[in-house]
Amino acid sequence: MKLSKKISVFGVAVATSAMLMTSCSTIKNMNNTTKGAAVGTAGGAGIGAIIGNKAGNTAVGALIGGAIGGVAGGLIGKKMDKQAAEIEKTVAGAEVIREEEGIVVKFDSGILFGFDQSTLQPNAQTNINNLVKSLNSNPDTDILVIGHTDNKGTEQYNQGLSERRAKAVRDYAVAQGLASGRIKTEGKSFNEPIASNDTEEGRAQNRRVEIVIVANDKMVQEAKQQAAN
Repeated sequence: MKLSKKISVFGVAVATSAMLMTSCSTIKNMNNTTKGAAVGTAGGAGIGAIIGNKAGNTAVGALIGGAIGGVAGGLIGKKMDKQAAEIEKTVAGAEVIREEEGIVVKFDSGILFGFDQSTLQPNAQTNINNLVKSLNSNPDTDILVIGHTDNKGTEQYNQGLSERRAKAVRDYAVAQGLASGRIKTEGKSFNEPIASNDTEEGRAQNRRVEIVIVANDKMVQEAKQQAAN
Protein backbone atom coordinates (compact mmCIF):
# COMPACT_ATOMS: atom_id res chain seq x y z
CA MET A 1 0.00 0.00 0.00
CA LYS A 2 1.46 3.39 -1.02
CA LEU A 3 1.81 6.06 1.64
CA SER A 4 -0.66 8.39 -0.12
CA LYS A 5 -3.29 5.65 -0.01
CA LYS A 6 -2.53 4.95 3.63
CA ILE A 7 -3.16 8.57 4.53
CA SER A 8 -6.59 8.54 2.86
CA VAL A 9 -7.77 5.96 5.38
CA PHE A 10 -7.69 8.60 8.10
CA GLY A 11 -11.01 10.21 7.16
CA VAL A 12 -12.88 6.93 7.40
CA ALA A 13 -11.15 5.97 10.62
CA VAL A 14 -11.98 9.20 12.42
CA ALA A 15 -15.67 8.80 11.61
CA THR A 16 -15.80 5.68 13.74
CA SER A 17 -13.57 6.83 16.59
CA ALA A 18 -16.40 7.74 18.94
CA MET A 19 -17.60 4.13 18.94
CA LEU A 20 -14.17 2.83 19.80
CA MET A 21 -13.18 4.87 22.85
CA THR A 22 -13.44 1.88 25.18
CA SER A 23 -11.08 -0.09 22.95
CA CYS A 24 -8.73 2.89 22.86
CA SER A 25 -8.46 2.95 26.63
CA THR A 26 -7.42 -0.69 26.57
CA ILE A 27 -4.79 -0.08 23.91
CA LYS A 28 -3.37 2.91 25.76
CA ASN A 29 -2.50 0.72 28.73
CA MET A 30 -0.57 -1.79 26.61
CA ASN A 31 3.13 -1.66 25.91
CA ASN A 32 4.18 -0.39 22.48
CA THR A 33 5.11 -3.80 21.09
CA THR A 34 1.63 -5.26 21.66
CA LYS A 35 -0.31 -2.21 20.50
CA GLY A 36 0.05 -3.21 16.86
CA ALA A 37 -1.77 -6.46 17.50
CA ALA A 38 -4.66 -4.57 19.11
CA VAL A 39 -5.34 -2.40 16.08
CA GLY A 40 -7.19 -5.21 14.35
CA THR A 41 -9.78 -5.15 17.13
CA ALA A 42 -9.97 -1.39 17.65
CA GLY A 43 -10.01 -0.62 13.93
CA GLY A 44 -7.13 1.82 14.31
CA ALA A 45 -9.49 4.75 14.74
CA GLY A 46 -8.65 5.49 18.35
CA ILE A 47 -5.05 6.34 17.66
CA GLY A 48 -5.93 10.03 17.41
CA ALA A 49 -7.15 9.93 21.00
CA ILE A 50 -4.03 8.08 22.10
CA ILE A 51 -1.66 10.62 20.56
CA GLY A 52 -3.79 13.49 21.82
CA ASN A 53 -2.38 16.88 20.85
CA LYS A 54 1.09 15.64 19.97
CA ALA A 55 0.69 15.38 16.19
CA GLY A 56 -1.50 16.72 13.42
CA ASN A 57 -4.22 14.93 11.48
CA THR A 58 -2.01 14.08 8.52
CA ALA A 59 0.56 12.35 10.73
CA VAL A 60 -2.17 10.51 12.62
CA GLY A 61 -3.76 9.49 9.33
CA ALA A 62 -0.50 8.04 8.05
CA LEU A 63 -0.15 5.92 11.20
CA ILE A 64 -3.74 4.70 10.97
CA GLY A 65 -3.43 3.92 7.28
CA GLY A 66 -0.22 1.98 7.85
CA ALA A 67 -1.66 -0.24 10.60
CA ILE A 68 -2.53 -3.83 9.69
CA GLY A 69 -3.18 -5.18 13.18
CA GLY A 70 -3.14 -8.77 14.37
CA VAL A 71 0.01 -10.77 14.97
CA ALA A 72 1.72 -9.22 11.94
CA GLY A 73 1.02 -5.76 13.36
CA GLY A 74 2.59 -6.82 16.65
CA LEU A 75 5.73 -7.94 14.84
CA ILE A 76 5.96 -4.59 13.06
CA GLY A 77 5.38 -2.84 16.37
CA LYS A 78 8.35 -4.64 17.87
CA LYS A 79 10.61 -3.37 15.09
CA MET A 80 9.27 0.15 15.52
CA ASP A 81 9.92 -0.01 19.28
CA LYS A 82 13.57 -0.72 18.58
CA GLN A 83 13.94 2.05 16.00
CA ALA A 84 12.13 4.61 18.17
CA ALA A 85 14.51 3.89 21.04
CA GLU A 86 17.46 4.29 18.69
CA ILE A 87 16.18 7.64 17.41
CA GLU A 88 15.61 8.92 20.94
CA LYS A 89 19.23 8.16 21.79
CA THR A 90 20.84 9.58 18.66
CA VAL A 91 18.71 12.49 17.40
CA ALA A 92 18.97 15.57 19.61
CA GLY A 93 16.07 18.01 19.79
CA ALA A 94 13.46 15.55 18.55
CA GLU A 95 10.31 14.35 20.28
CA VAL A 96 9.72 10.71 19.36
CA ILE A 97 6.07 9.66 19.38
CA ARG A 98 5.76 5.89 19.19
CA GLU A 99 2.23 4.59 18.55
CA GLU A 100 0.83 1.42 17.00
CA GLU A 101 2.88 0.39 13.96
CA GLY A 102 4.65 3.66 13.29
CA ILE A 103 6.74 6.52 14.62
CA VAL A 104 6.42 10.30 14.48
CA VAL A 105 9.65 12.25 14.94
CA LYS A 106 8.69 15.85 15.75
CA PHE A 107 10.93 18.91 15.68
CA ASP A 108 9.95 22.42 16.73
CA SER A 109 10.62 24.62 13.72
CA GLY A 110 12.93 26.81 15.81
CA ILE A 111 15.29 23.87 16.20
CA LEU A 112 15.56 23.40 12.45
CA PHE A 113 15.12 26.87 10.95
CA GLY A 114 15.63 30.54 11.66
CA PHE A 115 12.63 32.86 11.87
CA ASP A 116 10.66 32.84 8.60
CA GLN A 117 13.43 30.77 6.98
CA SER A 118 13.48 27.42 5.19
CA THR A 119 17.23 26.78 5.20
CA LEU A 120 18.33 24.20 7.74
CA GLN A 121 20.56 25.53 10.50
CA PRO A 122 23.92 23.78 11.14
CA ASN A 123 22.71 21.97 14.28
CA ALA A 124 19.60 20.89 12.40
CA GLN A 125 21.74 19.34 9.70
CA THR A 126 23.45 17.21 12.35
CA ASN A 127 20.07 16.13 13.72
CA ILE A 128 18.71 15.17 10.31
CA ASN A 129 21.96 13.39 9.42
CA ASN A 130 21.67 11.25 12.57
CA LEU A 131 18.05 10.49 11.73
CA VAL A 132 19.07 9.41 8.22
CA LYS A 133 21.56 6.95 9.71
CA SER A 134 18.73 5.32 11.65
CA LEU A 135 16.44 5.32 8.62
CA ASN A 136 19.13 3.71 6.47
CA SER A 137 19.69 1.06 9.14
CA ASN A 138 15.99 0.27 8.95
CA PRO A 139 15.33 0.40 5.20
CA ASP A 140 11.88 -1.20 5.02
CA THR A 141 9.89 1.92 5.82
CA ASP A 142 8.18 4.81 4.05
CA ILE A 143 8.68 8.35 5.33
CA LEU A 144 6.44 11.42 5.16
CA VAL A 145 7.73 14.88 6.15
CA ILE A 146 5.01 17.35 7.13
CA GLY A 147 5.60 21.07 7.62
CA HIS A 148 3.35 23.16 9.91
CA THR A 149 3.21 26.86 10.80
CA ASP A 150 1.33 29.11 13.23
CA ASN A 151 -1.41 31.46 12.03
CA LYS A 152 0.68 34.61 11.72
CA GLY A 153 0.38 35.85 8.15
CA THR A 154 -1.85 34.61 5.34
CA GLU A 155 -2.73 31.00 4.78
CA GLN A 156 -1.22 31.16 1.30
CA TYR A 157 2.12 32.45 2.57
CA ASN A 158 2.25 29.89 5.38
CA GLN A 159 1.34 27.10 2.96
CA GLY A 160 4.40 27.95 0.90
CA LEU A 161 6.61 28.21 3.99
CA SER A 162 5.40 24.86 5.35
CA GLU A 163 6.05 23.21 1.99
CA ARG A 164 9.54 24.73 1.68
CA ARG A 165 10.50 23.60 5.16
CA ALA A 166 9.29 20.04 4.58
CA LYS A 167 11.15 19.97 1.26
CA ALA A 168 14.33 21.31 2.90
CA VAL A 169 14.29 18.39 5.35
CA ARG A 170 13.64 15.91 2.54
CA ASP A 171 16.33 17.31 0.25
CA TYR A 172 18.95 17.30 2.98
CA ALA A 173 18.03 13.76 4.01
CA VAL A 174 18.36 12.58 0.41
CA ALA A 175 21.70 14.39 0.10
CA GLN A 176 22.87 12.43 3.15
CA GLY A 177 22.06 9.12 1.47
CA LEU A 178 18.38 8.43 2.08
CA ALA A 179 16.72 6.84 -0.96
CA SER A 180 14.53 9.50 -2.58
CA GLY A 181 11.79 6.99 -3.37
CA ARG A 182 11.16 6.39 0.34
CA ILE A 183 10.34 9.96 1.35
CA LYS A 184 7.49 12.34 0.49
CA THR A 185 6.55 15.79 1.77
CA GLU A 186 3.45 17.82 2.57
CA GLY A 187 2.87 21.35 3.81
CA LYS A 188 -0.19 22.02 5.97
CA SER A 189 0.14 25.78 6.62
CA PHE A 190 -1.64 26.49 9.94
CA ASN A 191 -4.50 24.06 9.30
CA GLU A 192 -3.45 21.34 11.78
CA PRO A 193 -2.68 23.12 15.07
CA ILE A 194 -1.83 21.03 18.13
CA ALA A 195 -2.19 24.00 20.49
CA SER A 196 -4.00 27.33 20.61
CA ASN A 197 -2.82 29.97 18.17
CA ASP A 198 -4.07 32.63 20.61
CA THR A 199 -0.89 32.50 22.71
CA GLU A 200 2.80 32.65 21.84
CA GLU A 201 3.36 29.38 23.66
CA GLY A 202 0.69 27.70 21.56
CA ARG A 203 1.97 29.20 18.33
CA ALA A 204 5.47 27.94 19.15
CA GLN A 205 4.09 24.39 19.48
CA ASN A 206 2.28 24.71 16.16
CA ARG A 207 5.46 25.71 14.31
CA ARG A 208 6.88 22.24 13.78
CA VAL A 209 8.01 19.56 11.35
CA GLU A 210 6.71 16.00 11.73
CA ILE A 211 8.49 13.03 10.19
CA VAL A 212 6.24 9.98 10.00
CA ILE A 213 7.78 6.51 9.66
CA VAL A 214 5.58 3.56 8.68
CA ALA A 215 6.19 0.03 7.40
CA ASN A 216 6.56 -0.30 3.64
CA ASP A 217 5.03 -3.11 1.59
CA LYS A 218 8.09 -5.32 2.03
CA MET A 219 7.98 -5.15 5.84
CA VAL A 220 4.23 -5.74 5.85
CA GLN A 221 4.49 -8.81 3.64
CA GLU A 222 7.35 -10.26 5.65
CA ALA A 223 5.42 -9.73 8.91
CA LYS A 224 2.34 -11.42 7.46
CA GLN A 225 4.41 -14.40 6.30
CA GLN A 226 6.10 -14.68 9.69
CA ALA A 227 2.76 -14.47 11.46
CA ALA A 228 1.35 -17.24 9.26
CA ASN A 229 4.19 -19.66 10.10
